[in-house]
Amino acid sequence: MFKRNCWKLFNVFDIFPGNVTKALWRSYLIACGMFFSLPPFVFTMGQNIGDPLSPWTPGVLDIHQINTGSGNAALLVFPDGTSLLVDAGDGNPEPPRGAMRVPDGSRNAGEWVARYARKILNHDTEPAIDYALSTHFHSDHMGEFDESRDVSVWGDYKLTGFTEVAEYIPIRMMLDRGWPDYNYPRLLENQMMDNYRVFLDSQRIRRNMQVERLIAGRNDQIVLKRHPELYKTFQVRNIAVNGEVWTGVQGMTQHHFPKLIDTAVEDWPTENQCSMAIRVSYGNFDYYTGGDMPGEPDPGLPLWHGVEAQVAKVVGPVDAAVLHHHGLGDGTTESFVRALRARVWIIPTRAAGHPDRWVLNRLYSNRLYPDLRDVYALSLQPATRLVVGRSLRSLKSAQGHVVVRVDSGGDKYSVIVLDDSTEEQIVKAVFGPYDAR
Repeated sequence: MFKRNCWKLFNVFDIFPGNVTKALWRSYLIACGMFFSLPPFVFTMGQNIGDPLSPWTPGVLDIHQINTGSGNAALLVFPDGTSLLVDAGDGNPEPPRGAMRVPDGSRNAGEWVARYARKILNHDTEPAIDYALSTHFHSDHMGEFDESRDVSVWGDYKLTGFTEVAEYIPIRMMLDRGWPDYNYPRLLENQMMDNYRVFLDSQRIRRNMQVERLIAGRNDQIVLKRHPELYKTFQVRNIAVNGEVWTGVQGMTQHHFPKLIDTAVEDWPTENQCSMAIRVSYGNFDYYTGGDMPGEPDPGLPLWHGVEAQVAKVVGPVDAAVLHHHGLGDGTTESFVRALRARVWIIPTRAAGHPDRWVLNRLYSNRLYPDLRDVYALSLQPATRLVVGRSLRSLKSAQGHVVVRVDSGGDKYSVIVLDDSTEEQIVKAVFGPYDAR
């Protein structure tokens, strides 16, 4: 009984505020493991608590949900070493409403993401990001515009989000929802988009970066670039973009949004509704991410403003999923939770409203699906703890990078929480192994 309780405490110590408190708990519980012989999986699976994350190895799929305190960013390393960066946000409200920048405020989020990526991709002699995908055009997913930011050495544009990532590590292909005309549902004209388009033009000319619009339904747009013949069960399926949703049959899609000509301008799709979504599959393992896609329309708006249900039907059950819109109340609806029935849910929290209490209730509801599930948050704010309260006690982690590591072949996977207060990628906790579906 004592050993079991020690293990529970070890896994939840990081939901309490205060680095000193966390350090004391860690030291105490590691001592428990030494003297009371905790279960071996605490110190196995290739990862010891307190050690740096072990490197990616061929055949393994790594999914890193990176916390910078400033926006969404996820780095995926495919089984053959091909890399995909999903979002590179830099646009968060200041504390106390928003999160503190991590590891610290000495660099912008884009540079922190690039440094993280270079460390993970050190299996390449010249690290580069093979694919970068911007789920939609909001600053906390692609980088805000700020006149005070430095200008790139590659062109006349400011460094923020993706544009700053590419300053420190090359991006070989950029995927977004608007290339090349950026005119759906209306012409996208603002300083952030103007800066981004100058970035694309400069990188295409000076660094041979490729740019494409993500096309819904395809499974041949994001592919293994090194050894595809070795990993036949790996696939990235484009689920949705701009309201175009895969049907689940070959590459066929259907329009979820009505034609603009038949729709009042004030009812046109919003940026969040146009979010891109993908499903990554490897053997029996499936992972889903879909930006800020909403599930509930704002009051008085047409029902089609809720996109989640249509997407969820074709995604189906997955092993791991990222919550839409940081866990805000307009997403992660009952139909979405019931359809995906994930074993692992990841919430890219970074502000006081992340996550909503009712969203947590849906995630943990056994009425929606009876299976076990674990929930991980990236950066839980003090205000959220006060408002949401007891519902947060079931979180497996409330602060840190969350890494889903899928074993070669895709039959089993683990979740590793990393300390985000340094660049050392120190392991705070290990969960699993889980059996893939």
